[in-house]
Parts: sequence; structure tokens; C-alpha cells
Amino acid sequence: MADSLNAHFLTRKIHSLLGLVPVGAFLVFHLWENSQARFGAEHFNEHVVEGIAVALNYKVIVELTLACAILAHGIYGLVIWWQSKPNITQYHYGANYRYYLQRVTSLTTFAFIIWHVYHTRIMVELDEEVARDLFTHMQRLYADPWIIVLYVIGIVGATFHLANGLWLAGITWGVTTHPRAQRISAAACGAVFLLLTTIGFHSIYGFKYPYEGEDQPGHADVIGDPTASDLDQHRST
Repeated sequence: MADSLNAHFLTRKIHSLLGLVPVGAFLVFHLWENSQARFGAEHFNEHVVEGIAVALNYKVIVELTLACAILAHGIYGLVIWWQSKPNITQYHYGANYRYYLQRVTSLTTFAFIIWHVYHTRIMVELDEEVARDLFTHMQRLYADPWIIVLYVIGIVGATFHLANGLWLAGITWGVTTHPRAQRISAAACGAVFLLLTTIGFHSIYGFKYPYEGEDQPGHADVIGDPTASDLDQHRST
């Protein structure tokens, strides 16, 4: 009995850790890189997609590690979902509702990740046009209002799952055992949820309405290349 409890306790800690690193850390990074879509197709394809591909010399290893972590965290999350017994109708308090939503978003986020990976990472391998111009591919996806709805649901579910998972991790790892510490942690994690959700929504807006013209990063005047300004002065004289 004791061994069974110890194994369960250890598995929950590993599950919690995988949800934070690397899965949670990658989510934050992925939301940030997609928010760069606001600077337009050239910037996104060259500086984000290609730039990150070059930076990650061991891209296959990184992706396999991340995929294994997501699968392990997701599958065990489904096990917890199957074993859980919701009691929100009996106990009406915030933490109980958040725990229930954590179980719901474990399912929706896992499904959303599979769908998202197919339409992005796998499509890059299957379609040369998508590989050359992922930005335009995403714009075409977002042309469908229902796709936007799916992404909104997916982003909100994923960011809530991470933010609330941070709060739960504080308890799981014995960091926030006092009620006051848990209230402070809840407020901080709520701020994380709002921040990450805003970044996620900004990425959708960036693909739909990217900045146009000379205000985009990478333009010579913006990055401080004197060549463009010198040419303009020469033309004016």
C-alpha cells in the first residue's frame, strides 16, 4: 500500500514537472514567436521560422523530446481525468471549479495540440508551398472564422491549463502550503493567464492584420542601416 502511494505521489510530481518544463516553457516561447506575425510575412518566415530552425541545430532531438514530454503529460492527464470524480455541484468554491477546468482543458488542449501540429508542423513536411511560406498558410487558415474560434478556444484552454498548473505545482511541490501563500499564488497565476492569453490573441491578430510598409522590423531605416537614409538624402539633393 505504501509503495503504491509513493509511486502515485512520484508520478504526479513528474507529471507536474513535465507540464512546466519543457511543455509549459515551450508554450510561452511558441506564443511569443507567433506574436511576431504582426511584422509581416517576410519577417515571420525569415526571422522566426528560418531563424529558429538555424538556431536549433539539433531540431529533431528537440522536437522528439518535446513530443515525448507532451505525450507523457497529456496521456497521464487523461488518466487523471478518467479517475477523477467531479463534485462542483456539491462544493461551490473557486479552487474546486479551477480543478474541474484543469481536467477539462487537459482534454481540449491535448486535442488542440494534435490538430495544430498537423496543420502546421506536419503540413510543412508534406507541402513545399507551406514550407516556403508558413505565414501565408496561416493567413489562409485564419480566413475561416471557425478556425479562429478553434484557435481562441485552444489558446484560452492552453494558457489556463498552464497558469492553473503553476498554481497546482506550488502545492504539489510544497512551495505554497499556507492559505495566504495560495491566495497570492492564485493572483500571480491569474496575471500569467491574462498575459499569455493576450499574447496568443495578438498572434491571431498579427496574422490577420500584419503591419505593412516601412514600419516593419528589418527595414533599413528601422535597424539603423545608414545606407537607406543616405540614399534618400542623395535623392532629395
